Formats: sequence, C-alpha cells, structure tokens
Amino acid sequence: MLCSLCPRKCKVERSKESGSGFCKVGSDPVIAKCMIHRWEEPCLLSENGTGAVFFSSCTLGCVYCQNYDLSHGAFGKSVSAERLAEDIRRLVEEEKADSVDLVTGTQFLPAIIKALEIYRPPVPVIWNSGGYERTETLRALRGLVDIYLPDFKTLSPRLASLLMDAPDYPSAAESAIAEMVSQTGVPVYNGRGQMLSGTLIRLLVLPGCTGDACRVLDRIAERYEGIPVSLMGQYIPVRETGVKGLERRLTQKEYDRVLEHMLALGIGGYSQELTAADAKYTPVFDLSGV
Repeated sequence: MLCSLCPRKCKVERSKESGSGFCKVGSDPVIAKCMIHRWEEPCLLSENGTGAVFFSSCTLGCVYCQNYDLSHGAFGKSVSAERLAEDIRRLVEEEKADSVDLVTGTQFLPAIIKALEIYRPPVPVIWNSGGYERTETLRALRGLVDIYLPDFKTLSPRLASLLMDAPDYPSAAESAIAEMVSQTGVPVYNGRGQMLSGTLIRLLVLPGCTGDACRVLDRIAERYEGIPVSLMGQYIPVRETGVKGLERRLTQKEYDRVLEHMLALGIGGYSQELTAADAKYTPVFDLSGV
C-alpha cells in the first residue's frame, strides 16, 4: 500500500512486514502489550478497567515521549488483524474489560478496522491518539469508535516542529478534533459515570509552556463547546531531549495557572495531582497479552 493515513502523507510502499515511511512499520499491527489498564481517566474505567492495546511506533516524533522505546523504536510483536480481533475479544469476554482502549493505532488503521469488523466489542471502543490525524482517515472509523481520546498538544507551529517534528500539528489536530466531535457529540455517561460515547481532549502541561497550554484551552472553549478536558501534569524528564526547559518537572505553580484558566473558561473535565508524574504509572511493555 502507498500510505497516506496520517497528515505526513508519506506515500511510500508498506508491505505487511515493513515500511519506509515516517512510522517505519508495515501494515500489520505491531503490539507491545494488551492489558487491563486502570490508570486512565475515571470515566473510562468503571469497575473493571479498560482493555488497552498498546500499538508500536507513532506518526509523531515527540522528543519527550514517556514510551520512547515503543513510539520511536517500534518495539513489539507483529500480528494479523484476526489475531488482534482475538486479543480484543479476550480482554472483553474473559478479562471483563469495561471498554477497549486502542492506543496510538493510526499507522495500522486498515487492519484495526478489519479486526473491529471481525469482533465488534459490546463495550465502548476508545480511539486514543496524539491528535495528529487526517479527517479522511477518521471518517473510516465512524460507527466503529464510540469515544475519541485525542491529545491537543499545542497551537504553536514552532513548538510542534521543535518537540514533535510536525509543524502542521496545530492545524491537523484542530481539524481532527472537529471531526471526532462531529462523530460522537458531547459525552454521554451511564449511571455509574462511565463514558459511553463522546470526545475527551487531553492536554499535557509541559514545563515552561503554560502560556501555550492556556491558548489551547481558549481554542477548545471557542470551538468545542461541551467537550471536557483532561488536564495532565504527569510530564517526567526521562531522557535528554536537547530542548531547554524539558530537563525539569512541571511545578505546582505552573500547573495551577493552567488549571485556574481552564476553570475560568468553564471547561469541565479532570485535573491531576502532580504525584502522577511517576514512572510507576507507565506500563512495562513486555509483549504480555499479545
């Protein structure tokens, strides 16, 4: 296949096993872990947790990624769409997951669609992504995904270029989130507070970038009325990025500034204790469940 799934539109040949595009993987899904995950937002977990499928590689090049070996090194095991469907079925029917969380799967979208057509889970399906999507690609997920969980990382092309190798990220993310919201509408919850459908936007506050985070919140309030935000403060300087400022953790003062702005705008959602900035909350990617 000549791939144009993500905004990079590499248009290079990808076989099942290999590819020479930005993501450097083939079209068959590469998975690092399938697990019951209990560290997502409360509305996504309910009683038993979400069944998370962590896909390898990524369409972004975030220098600060906490799952660097996964996103940049493409660590994982290649599986067929049929095997992916079976892994999802096991998480739901045997391990009793309350939802299915597909984490960073854009580069494998055709195979994921095939898997969801083989086995349509009777629980909400979550598309968990960095927000760097093409609207044309997202439209293929209509009716298969119940909840969109995108990041909205920045509105600055300069920051997007420096931190993600994607200067077009802001425009791509805005269009992508608009498409997500058009598909799902505002969140709908059951009596236990579990989200059944809708879009929830994540915003990770980076040290030294509170002004940019506040501008992202302004844009969300302006364009995505009724859509909640998960304001995250869990940044950990896990490696040398070469970017000044990212060698330290976020301060409470920085986080509170952005949170106060979010509340002033009337945006609902979730805040986070800075104690969440701990490597113990990052799964160990060991191919378990694959």
